[in-house]
Amino acid sequence: MEKKPVHKRALFICTHNSARSQIAEGFMNALYRDRYRAFSAGTEPSRVSPYAVHVMQEIGIDISSHRSKSVEEFIDQDFDYVVTVCDHAKEACPFFPGGKMQMHKGFEDPGTITETETEDEKLAFFRRVRDEIRDWIAETFGKEVDVP
Repeated sequence: MEKKPVHKRALFICTHNSARSQIAEGFMNALYRDRYRAFSAGTEPSRVSPYAVHVMQEIGIDISSHRSKSVEEFIDQDFDYVVTVCDHAKEACPFFPGGKMQMHKGFEDPGTITETETEDEKLAFFRRVRDEIRDWIAETFGKEVDVP
């Protein structure tokens, strides 16, 4: 009988669960679905940024059905990796009880864009952060990462 593969679970945490953690969840589930199951949450959830949805769709990853979730929804679950992707979330949630390995990699907040910036500038900011997250995930999780 063929043994079903066991997926490691990862939770990406950001302040609003609107962009960085959503992008990380999308990449992890798209690129490494054979090894990982990713989720995302926020310490102060709001809504998924339409810019995050747009820049992910540009590269063929659909996160349009994602919703902003609170870390409280996951508090009783176990994860192999709990990754904070912004400094504020690291301070607000320095320890997640169900996480075997806690990690932090801060990314600039594309949500800090202002109304004075052009549409092209906003998209460029989101694309840059998207690509930084993709590169970090590939470098960190592309190879098998062992939990101590």
